[in-house]
Amino acid sequence: MKLMYIIVRQDNETDVVNSLIKENFRITKLATSGGFLKRGNTTLFSCVADNEVNKAIDIIKRECGKRQRIQVEMPINLPSTAINYTTIPTSIEIGGATIIVTDVYKFEKF
Repeated sequence: MKLMYIIVRQDNETDVVNSLIKENFRITKLATSGGFLKRGNTTLFSCVADNEVNKAIDIIKRECGKRQRIQVEMPINLPSTAINYTTIPTSIEIGGATIIVTDVYKFEKF
């Protein structure tokens, strides 16, 4: 038995959860936030059989494909001497998932 920690962007959450449930995976969901883009994430927990881990990962990969997004940060607290300050749009990669798989010593469901 394995415990999967699955961290996805909030905009991928519904598709990932629905696809995993459709394939009979049981999910526990927590709302979390990321540090880099400071956007909402969802952390999913799922106990799965050893031979089902790759199936779950394939589902997550299918639903959380990586894509490019333009990020523009507006300046905050500009000094009074700042003249003609412009922001530069930056292309960043979003999507994807972070998955951690650990062994489970004991699992009980009541």
